[in-house]
Amino acid sequence: MLKDEFIEEKTAMPDQQQLELLTQGLVEGWNTWRQEHPDISPDLSEADLNDINVDGVNLSRANLSGADLKGAQLRNVDLSRASLVGANLNGAHLSGANLTGADLSGANFHEADLSSANLSGTNLLDTTFIGANLGNANLSDAVLKGTYLGGANLDGVLITPEQLKETRSPDAIP
Repeated sequence: MLKDEFIEEKTAMPDQQQLELLTQGLVEGWNTWRQEHPDISPDLSEADLNDINVDGVNLSRANLSGADLKGAQLRNVDLSRASLVGANLNGAHLSGANLTGADLSGANFHEADLSSANLSGTNLLDTTFIGANLGNANLSDAVLKGTYLGGANLDGVLITPEQLKETRSPDAIP
């Protein structure tokens, strides 16, 4: 399908059409659609987005709960206020991503690259960052209760000692 088929005078776009538009890899087309429909929060929950390359895409306020984003290229993506509850982001590349105010509870970022990402104000309840690169990331005001950081690169991370006390030991992983 062509980009123009999706950018119609509609108030909402069915989930499957949203998924097809995003998976076409036309970041410019997706971002244009988002600008033209600022009131729509995309629903991509449970979507299979393995290895997708959408660097720079606007996914703010999107529902990606339970989505499989293993190995996805998400550099400089806007995921502000998005829901990624229980999402699989193993090995994903999110360097420079904006995740402010996102709900990442229960998500798995095993060996993901979140270097220089903005995670301020995020909900990271029981999130796994084992072996992840969080170098120079901003975790100010993030909720880290039960978060696993074992083997994660925390060089230059903006995080408080109080936040670190809320995390779990890698030995506690079930």
